[in-house]
Parts: sequence; C-alpha cells; structure tokens
Amino acid sequence: MSGIIGKKIGMTSVYDEAGKNIPCTVVEAGPCVVTQVRNEEVDGYNGVQLAYGEKKDKRTSKAMKGHFAKANTTPKRHLAEFRNFRVEFEGEIEIGQEVKVGDVFVEGDFLDAIGTSKGKGFQGVVKRHNFAGVGDATHGQHNRMRAPGSVGGSSYPSRVFKGMRMAGQTGGGRSKTLNLQVLKIIPEENLIVISGSIPGAKNSTVILEK
Repeated sequence: MSGIIGKKIGMTSVYDEAGKNIPCTVVEAGPCVVTQVRNEEVDGYNGVQLAYGEKKDKRTSKAMKGHFAKANTTPKRHLAEFRNFRVEFEGEIEIGQEVKVGDVFVEGDFLDAIGTSKGKGFQGVVKRHNFAGVGDATHGQHNRMRAPGSVGGSSYPSRVFKGMRMAGQTGGGRSKTLNLQVLKIIPEENLIVISGSIPGAKNSTVILEK
C-alpha cells in the first residue's frame, strides 16, 4: 500500500469528454520526505515513513530533531507510515529521498482519502444518525418531531444498551472515504484532482492511500 500526505485545498468541478460536470477535490500532495524505512529482517514487515509540512525548530523535541537529522531534512509537522510501499520503489527507496505525487499516482488510479471530519458539536439524533423524526405528525405529537423515541426496556433489561444511537458529539474524528478516482495530476504544482469529496476542512491534512 503506497500513499502520500497532503493538504486539502478545496473543491471545484471539471468536465469530462461527454460534457458531464464532475465535482472534485484539489489536494496539494507532497512533496514528502522519507524519514524511516522498515524492512522484514529488523521490523518484521516492509514499510516507509513519510514526513510532510514544515515545523518550527523550537517546537520540535530533541528526539524528533535527531530523527529528522538522520534523514537530512528540516523538522516536519506530519508523519505517516505506509506498509509495502509501491513495488517500483522496493529496494531503491532510501532515507532522505523525496517522494512526489507523480511517483505514487497516475491519472485514472483509485485511492482512499483519510482525514479529520469537520466538527459539528453536540447534535441530536436526526443530524447525527439520520433519524427521520415523527415526520407527518397529526395526533398527539407535541414537541416530538425530532425526538429519539424509546431507548431502553422497563422491567427488562432495565437499562440502556451500550452503543445505543443517541445525541452526542458529532464529527471531529478520523474519517476515511473509499474508491475515489484520480482525475488529473499537476506535477509542477504538486496538485492532484480527485473525484468527489474527502473528509476535512480546507487546509486540513489528508492521507491518500493507493
């Protein structure tokens, strides 16, 4: 599984050959620096750690400063590890090597996007779990339009089951969107155009997995 770290720029749309308008997301993917290489003999698996985004030196711990110094690079803000990183790189990728978006993806590829979804605060069951509410209420439904309804038994089991869908904190968590297609790559600007939407707000960090 290969991939790259990037920053969500925002959404736009493009037209395909048939003239259909396709909504898409633009991501500034990389360039990333290889800061660690895992191998079967030492670590028990093959993998590559990538780093992305500049970070102030004074905000970096001494341990991480040494980690980045081994890769001969400046401190980075985001790290991510990818197992079995692309067959073409096996045996050739080295610490300190730069990985760009064109090294990982080509137009037409399908990928998974991982990000932190937008936080929506404390929400009710209609917004949080897509409950329908009472709907076309007629008789005796005063103030029950968006209520959750019954949540537990009375004499048995005399409690509310764990995991019951109820109101609570919504969004602001790790989210993954699967099978998005790469529509276009602009290598000179490190941009990748992906069909559909991906988790996160503008300028948030995203991980793209192949």
